[in-house]
Amino acid sequence: MIIASYNVNGVNGRLPVLIRWLNETKPDVVCLQELKAPNEKFPEQAILDAGYHAVWHGQKSWNGVAILAKKKYAIEAVRRGLAGNKEDEQSRYIQAMIKGILIVCIYLPNGNPAPGPKFDYKLAWFSRLITKARSLIKLNSPVIIIGDFNVIPADIDAYKPERWVNDAVFFPESKAAFQKLLNQGWIDSIRKLYPDTKIFTYWDYFRNAFNRDAGIRMDHILLSPGMEKRLKKGGVHREVRGWEKTSDHAPVWIEIAD
Repeated sequence: MIIASYNVNGVNGRLPVLIRWLNETKPDVVCLQELKAPNEKFPEQAILDAGYHAVWHGQKSWNGVAILAKKKYAIEAVRRGLAGNKEDEQSRYIQAMIKGILIVCIYLPNGNPAPGPKFDYKLAWFSRLITKARSLIKLNSPVIIIGDFNVIPADIDAYKPERWVNDAVFFPESKAAFQKLLNQGWIDSIRKLYPDTKIFTYWDYFRNAFNRDAGIRMDHILLSPGMEKRLKKGGVHREVRGWEKTSDHAPVWIEIAD
């Protein structure tokens, strides 16, 4: 089974890119972030025509997440929203059961400008995610937390780490929160496969970053303990970032054995 994550950066504006990628790579399950579309504007019919059905949690502004699956797979036990703050209306969390795996799709807050209220919100949301992740570990069943974490975990995950020292995605508090997740037992699948390789999932639109491969890795796929035994391979569909009118992210994917 191929499971992928893609910050599409506007699902309607980038729809031709999304459909082309789905048609060319045919992942079984896809998690999308940054839909920038309210629920009623999600392009359900285009997704169906591409061979997928979907569940989503939309929002008009910068947020919104969705889970897509090939039509042969049932999407069950859907839950929208991260528990812990009833007043939090940002659409950043959705989970669903697909073929015996609990798929958790997230779009963690960016946190910039930092320090400030947005960074405080990022850390508070991250804390709630850590609490939720701890309860998911206790399920003792296959779980994948996947999406745009807006965190560069380590120096190896940036072309030039020094360029990001004043960005919330690379603040010590952000990296510490990500490590706190891993300390629960979650496995960073791409780093598991490529422990010493610089692999990027995001390239800025400016400064010719993509052509220079001046990127960062902040889109992650975390596996619950034991699932690493099913991990076969994975990587980044880097070429998608070079397509016309594309997102500044590229899809990241893994293959797991049934």
